[in-house]
Amino acid sequence: MSGRTRLALAAWAATLTAACALLPLVDSSTWIVQVAFLLAAQSGVGAAARRVPLARPLTVAAQALVTLVLLTVVFAREYAFAGLVPGPDALRFFAELLEQGGNDVGRYAIPAPLSDGIRLMLIGGVLVIGLLVDTLAVTFRSAAPAGLPLLALYSVAAGLSDGGADWLWFLLAAGGYLMLLLAEGRDRLAQWGRVFGGAARGPGPEPGGAVAPVRTGRRIGAVALGIALVVPLGLPAMNGGLLGAAGAGVGSGTGGGGTISAVNPLVSLRDSLNVDEDRQVMSLRSETEDVSDLYLRIVSLDDFDGTTWKPSKRSITTVPDGTFPIPPGLGPGVRRTEVGTTISTADWYGQDWLPMPYPPSGVDISGNWRYEPVGMTLVGDHGQNTRGLTYQVRSLVVRPTPEQLADAPEPPPALAREYTELPDSLPAAVSRTARQVTEGADNAYDRAVKLQEYFTLDGGFEYDTEVDVGSGSQAIARFLRDKQGFCVHFSFAMASMARSLGIPARVAVGFAPGTPQADGTITVGLRDAHAWPELYFEGVGWTRFEPTPTRGSVPSYTVPDAADSAVPDPARPSRSASEAPSAAPSESESCTAEQKKLDGCTSESPAAALPTGDDGPRWYALLAWALAGLAVLVLPLAPMLWRTRTRAVRLGAHGRSEAEAAPYVLAVWDELTDTAWDHGISPDESLTPRKAAARIVRLGRLDPGAADSVHRVADAVEQVLYAPRPRQVPGLTDDVRRVIAAVRSTSGRGTRLRAVLTPRSTVRVVWAASDRWAGLRERVLAVRPAWRRPSRQQG
Repeated sequence: MSGRTRLALAAWAATLTAACALLPLVDSSTWIVQVAFLLAAQSGVGAAARRVPLARPLTVAAQALVTLVLLTVVFAREYAFAGLVPGPDALRFFAELLEQGGNDVGRYAIPAPLSDGIRLMLIGGVLVIGLLVDTLAVTFRSAAPAGLPLLALYSVAAGLSDGGADWLWFLLAAGGYLMLLLAEGRDRLAQWGRVFGGAARGPGPEPGGAVAPVRTGRRIGAVALGIALVVPLGLPAMNGGLLGAAGAGVGSGTGGGGTISAVNPLVSLRDSLNVDEDRQVMSLRSETEDVSDLYLRIVSLDDFDGTTWKPSKRSITTVPDGTFPIPPGLGPGVRRTEVGTTISTADWYGQDWLPMPYPPSGVDISGNWRYEPVGMTLVGDHGQNTRGLTYQVRSLVVRPTPEQLADAPEPPPALAREYTELPDSLPAAVSRTARQVTEGADNAYDRAVKLQEYFTLDGGFEYDTEVDVGSGSQAIARFLRDKQGFCVHFSFAMASMARSLGIPARVAVGFAPGTPQADGTITVGLRDAHAWPELYFEGVGWTRFEPTPTRGSVPSYTVPDAADSAVPDPARPSRSASEAPSAAPSESESCTAEQKKLDGCTSESPAAALPTGDDGPRWYALLAWALAGLAVLVLPLAPMLWRTRTRAVRLGAHGRSEAEAAPYVLAVWDELTDTAWDHGISPDESLTPRKAAARIVRLGRLDPGAADSVHRVADAVEQVLYAPRPRQVPGLTDDVRRVIAAVRSTSGRGTRLRAVLTPRSTVRVVWAASDRWAGLRERVLAVRPAWRRPSRQQG
């Protein structure tokens, strides 16, 4: 096994052992197996590129390109060309996944569920660190700086974990790094032979023990390891969630356990709905007679930036004693009933927003909780969360009539401005579809009901929890076009369409009504996780709508009085926890399921056929811009990169055999003269090597030691040129490096800068290209048929 192969294996092992420190952050360790294989492929590409050999920048570029392809195959195969080549769609999907992962990192306590976004962040991050380690330690043969990315990887894990087994992960990471240093040291020694061998030893133990370099290395390693283990004990610990506490003005404090914010509607809802085992989240007992309306609301999402819905930053206060304030917008003429509900949460279910029926009128709970008055929600303070709690909530069951909703006056201007705001990036198809669906409606209530019926009855939408969650500006338009999704898609789309019609809207996240049990309790499981839109009507307040087919219950105030209505029974309970989410489309009366399968139905709404073209830039335009940007960055650095590569190749040979002696000596001489040329001493081809060396010493104002090195290299060149059997000359590489350092030290700052960025010797590239072109032209002329040559005879 070659030295570079051992070094590449050591770099792979060092990165993998450092990545093990991330294992406690998530509840599944399967990703580490994927990382091991992907890191091996990345290292293999680097080994193959160095064996060709490719220039160092090209080696790194090849590894980076293969890494991107591997990530595409694992995460975005359906968005890539031929399932392999990443295009604009794949890059957009990566951006969405990273955004979702960032949201999950801030929302979940450790250990977090291994969502697609978090998995991409883990695997992609480790692959980036692995590329840096391989580049530094193997490609550039400098293992010591490779410890910095390994330290960064370990530091992220140590800063986010609870500190229980940090010492174990540190020992693994430190062991991997020490193994990398040992592999590099062995590789360097192998290049020069037994440098520290010294004289032949006699039998018996060596009096001095280990040689000095080995003893020094052991001492340095022991001291560094001890400092790294002891110093963290005196530093403050970093506790809390993956990125600290979340929530408006709420800190993690000193409370036990990590905190998370509201359920992430983009990822965790889908994950909850697709779990193999429906774990019970909470159990509740309520005074209400109609459990189909018992939605448990966690938080409202009222800030829409064009890519996703999220909670606004709002101030919080102490929890009101006794009765809560009247909900915003609720007038005295609307019928309401106050009911009590006792809720008990599971020991494993920990988050910092308290699930409650909306609107709450009072709560009896122990712990550190704060009150957010706009959304009427409770949020944990100083590490408080919902694990293993039992609490009582008083809430209002508001029962408006359709007439009260239809006659609702205009909302206050400030509220209307805030909750009807839409970003400019929202596709025009969203508002256009909303206008088409609600055509002929007389008021905001009628428009809201038509939007709900469009999703549940008339639009041909399918409930499917396997659909990928999108968060880009085109996500809602794609959902309206493809007509497949789950509650996040339906609620986001209806809220956005309602805002485009001037109806204040927001999205609520929480749990749909659970499953009644024989003992009178109601169990709520992970599959009951849900999102629904809330629309504002003055005099009634925030009012729930249900656009998701087969989920929850349709509110009674949206059901027509006609007996032949096709709207489902509003009292239907939520689906049982044992039932899988339905993928059946909602059917209209005029189209059967068989006709839909044969595409024999026409949509009842003209908005059903939305344009399928993407108004974004074409893939080739993105590729052209990317290549142009890469050229702008690389071209100014091309002379420096070429010169660095040339110096490494010339000084990297060793000339150990007689056949290699002559090429090695001439390459070393070329490097010496080119370095002098880069620093202003132009070469004179008419001089002998000895006189050229004297000229370099004189013009470069070299010190005696450097001058001796120049003359030793010149003597070696003359021997190669004139001796019948040139002998090997050791130490020429060190001589040239000594001369390079001396020339740089006697040059001015401007000269040194020019020698690095725009070295004069790079003109040899032009000369070489000109020589190759002339040789190619001569060969073409030589093989050209004689009858095609122009005649030299005069007529």
